[in-house]
Amino acid sequence: MKPFFEGDRYDTPENTPRYKLDRLMGNGRLYFHVTFFKTIIQSSRVAKKGLYDRAAWAQSSYKTFKLVEGCGGRFHITGLDYLRQPGPFVFVGNHMSGLETAVMPGIVAPFMPVTFVVKHTILDYPFFGEVVRATNPIPVGRTNPREDFQIVLREGVKALEEGTSVVIYPQHTRTMVFKPEEFNSMGIKLAKKAGVPVIPVAVKTDFWDYGRYLRDFGPIHRDRPIHIAFGEPFPIQNSKADHQRVIQFIQTCLQTWEKEDKLF
Repeated sequence: MKPFFEGDRYDTPENTPRYKLDRLMGNGRLYFHVTFFKTIIQSSRVAKKGLYDRAAWAQSSYKTFKLVEGCGGRFHITGLDYLRQPGPFVFVGNHMSGLETAVMPGIVAPFMPVTFVVKHTILDYPFFGEVVRATNPIPVGRTNPREDFQIVLREGVKALEEGTSVVIYPQHTRTMVFKPEEFNSMGIKLAKKAGVPVIPVAVKTDFWDYGRYLRDFGPIHRDRPIHIAFGEPFPIQNSKADHQRVIQFIQTCLQTWEKEDKLF
């Protein structure tokens, strides 16, 4: 499968136009969410037929990526060359919004087989649950940390041994503010157990905000740049120090982006 991105970084071209229908609907969220939901429905139909494979997953995710750009989103992605190194890997990153979940497969899956650690309740969502189940995720309850840890270790190691990389967001829930004390070391422990490298991931995806009544259907902020950074892969040698290394990577990226975005 050919990756959608060439080179080590990607920046949305400055002259990327907004979709006409999005412009006609002003600066609201309606066109974005309706079109995104249509993509989910289309993907669920493919999944029900047993045809939602890695290529289909990457393609539908990239379709959402282009939708974001067509609705005024501007991506800045760095560290893509690290994805070209031989894996598998454990990707460990902060979780800010639904945006990274939606577009990450389109970035990573063309380079390697990949799966996600997800909340098991997502599997019961109409349409979306069908899509997620087709990607062979690792579902956890997020209510019993010990049980979740055992599930992630068992299923995560199995996936990694089969050559499938694992993406894990070690926070209890999505949050716009990164709090290191809420960022557990589950990803580091999984990588150590499986004997594979970690790729730290930092995201700033507050372009897609939380909804007041429906969390996943919140407003979009076209003035907020979207940042995704992949760090250099590293083997686990000292779990505590390596956990701090991931935290430091995320904090440094977020601080840098905050300063850069204020200049524009």
